[in-house]
Amino acid sequence: MKALIIFNLSKTGGATLSAEIANILKNAGITPCIFGENIIYAEKVGAEVIESPEDCDYIITIGGDGTILRWGKYAADFDIPLLGVNLGRLGFMASVEKNEISKIPELLKGSHHISRRMMLNVELIREDKVIYSGRALNDITASRSSRSKLPEFVVSCGNTEVSRIRADGIILSTPTGSTAYSLSAGGPIISPDLECVEFTALCPHTLFNRPMIFSDKQPITARAYHYDNSKATISVDGGSAVPFEEGDVLKLTRCPKDLLLIEAGDGFFGSIHNKLLTPLK
Repeated sequence: MKALIIFNLSKTGGATLSAEIANILKNAGITPCIFGENIIYAEKVGAEVIESPEDCDYIITIGGDGTILRWGKYAADFDIPLLGVNLGRLGFMASVEKNEISKIPELLKGSHHISRRMMLNVELIREDKVIYSGRALNDITASRSSRSKLPEFVVSCGNTEVSRIRADGIILSTPTGSTAYSLSAGGPIISPDLECVEFTALCPHTLFNRPMIFSDKQPITARAYHYDNSKATISVDGGSAVPFEEGDVLKLTRCPKDLLLIEAGDGFFGSIHNKLLTPLK
């Protein structure tokens, strides 16, 4: 059995914690592996260098949710279960805290639950050409640029327009992303085993606004209509901003690949209780 260890280079202590995990894996008869930008730490970590993630049975990410968002797409490509170890602040998707790493071999050898997390294919179409494509595990945000006046955002499900609203922006999220930006904007928490797309407006200029839940069976599209030289951008999973011009079509469809996320303990709702509700008690 092989487990690929990926750690966030920007997080203090990532290499040291990776070395501790690698030693625990070896003692359990699991071969620790390292890949990509982390290979400069191969000797320190004590892991085998590999050429592709597909050579491993599991992926272990060490960092925050951003590390899982980045590497979760690779894990999904190869149908490899991913286990997150939290080295960030919240680490909502991570099942293991840094003081719990001794239980990793047990989790990898079967004492875990696999949560299938749907993703969305994202296309930005301009004059019938796809100028940007990507995948979202969390969300896609379309928002007005800094100091811009409010654009009008139009959202359609299939061929039917469902919302036309002037706002700071809109969020279209997966159930996994329902606990991220959408939650802060007033959206509901959605169980990750559901297959749907959530639409939440950001500071809409209206007295009447509610989040909506769409089926994943139809494409979701969004357009921006600019007012008085307003400008907008899109961002996928918190990535770099891409200009969202008038006439562009933002198209979302269900990705055929799911992330296989390893959960431990009380899983998704346990994380809600421990990481979102606890500060209120």
